[in-house]
Amino acid sequence: MQRRTLITASLLAGLAGLSNLALAQDAWPSKPIKLIVPFAAGGTSDILGRLLGEKLQAALKQTVIIENRAGAGGVVGADAVAKSPPDGYTLLLGTIASHAINPAMKSKMPYDASKDFAHVALLGSISNVLLVGTDQPFKSVKDVITAAKAKPDSIAFASAGQGSSQHMSGELFKLLAGADLAHVPYKGSAPAIQDLIGNQIPSSFETVTVALPHIQAGKVRALAVTSAQRSAALPNVPTMQEAGVPGFDVSSWQAMYAPAGTPVAIVTRLNSEIEKILAMPEVKARLDTLGLVHNPLTPAQFADFNRQEIAKWTRVAREGKVQLD
Repeated sequence: MQRRTLITASLLAGLAGLSNLALAQDAWPSKPIKLIVPFAAGGTSDILGRLLGEKLQAALKQTVIIENRAGAGGVVGADAVAKSPPDGYTLLLGTIASHAINPAMKSKMPYDASKDFAHVALLGSISNVLLVGTDQPFKSVKDVITAAKAKPDSIAFASAGQGSSQHMSGELFKLLAGADLAHVPYKGSAPAIQDLIGNQIPSSFETVTVALPHIQAGKVRALAVTSAQRSAALPNVPTMQEAGVPGFDVSSWQAMYAPAGTPVAIVTRLNSEIEKILAMPEVKARLDTLGLVHNPLTPAQFADFNRQEIAKWTRVAREGKVQLD
């Protein structure tokens, strides 16, 4: 009799717990949500985070607070979210750096990019572009490859920094084209593009967003975009694959995450609300100005995409002998 009573009490407690969880999810959100952007204010991630935050506030009828927590290529902010309660009140605007490149190329990471996060939504991808200075003799990607093979490490390429998508575009180019270029990391895109314009460095990999006005002004020459498809912003510039580098496909992407263990109902609702926001005409127009291309994915599809990205950059790190620490 006593054992039956204990079992009954345990079942009732379990049912009560499930009921409370369901009620909590139904009530979500009942307080402000914090969206951590793991980069400094003013960049693409920050702009996108603030745009989404504003629209999510209206959709969820709750305040969304943007917090910039920069450092270590997005690792500092991402780690803070990984260690936050999985209750739907702390979100992360992660990127290829925080969730693919750094996990693939650093021997020690404070979090597991696959296991410590709930994958909410892939927000958009930005192509990079191979640029050369206007004083350089290179008119095509093949010209660069021919010169680099004739004299290895004689051509330097600038990037926005170690571990950036621009840096890794160069590393993948070296692997797939068999062209040894010398990497020169800068502290951000601005000084890199200025040195390219000033012909202080012969080439650079840069995001279409940053490069576009300089290409249009005739200050730099675009040879190829790094994505598998041509960029709508640069329709006359070939892809790397079209330019003679098979298998080349690199895009710098932005995404939304929550801590692992966040209730599925909350993740599903966030994905649904974000997809509605990204489909709004005014938001699509803003994404176009940022060079962001959005392809809707479910949380499960996004998790698969993230795993594939980590695997790709792990291979590049191994074959290219690239280590970030």
